[in-house]
Amino acid sequence: MEKQKSTVRQRAEEIKDYRCKNLIAVIEEPSDIKNIGTVIRNVNALGVEKTYIVDSRKALPDDWQEMRERKSLSKTSVSAIKWSFVKRFDSTEQCLEHLEKNRFTSIVTSPHVKGKENVILHETDYTSFPRLAVWFGNESRGISDLAVDKSMLCVSIPMFGMIESLNLGTTSGIVLYEITKQRREYQLKYKRANRGPNKKVNKEASR
Repeated sequence: MEKQKSTVRQRAEEIKDYRCKNLIAVIEEPSDIKNIGTVIRNVNALGVEKTYIVDSRKALPDDWQEMRERKSLSKTSVSAIKWSFVKRFDSTEQCLEHLEKNRFTSIVTSPHVKGKENVILHETDYTSFPRLAVWFGNESRGISDLAVDKSMLCVSIPMFGMIESLNLGTTSGIVLYEITKQRREYQLKYKRANRGPNKKVNKEASR
């Protein structure tokens, strides 16, 4: 048991610098528990800091510990729920209010042109937002008009086949991969700059 705990701590230390700080994935009114688990798995694997779930049906418990113990979520997320921070909200309004209070910029994802500014996934710089919340809509209805109205960007994945949409799990994986890749590179570059020789000189001079 001690060896297992030591291995977990070691892994946590190894990935610490690669997690994307101030990045939240928001799932709005998901109808399928399997999709929730898949998104949480993507979030954890790609180093996203948190998952927020808008759940007006109250299908999920408020308590994070209870959520972690749900077999349906544990199984579909391949236990990622145990290592992820997940918070639920009763409504889109409540979630947006919480994000705005904590100075997060929201962007939505949709295969259709919906937002004030519509962008292609890989053609956009996601490092310009210090605190970013990425919204994913309901499996059949998509993202709500309210979330679109309150968001800075509407992001779409370019499609080149006869099928013009992807399921929630696949969409979240593709979108979050691009965003975390950019933000992780930015974080590591910024960290290296702060550890560079100039920083050391300045530190010595201030003594």
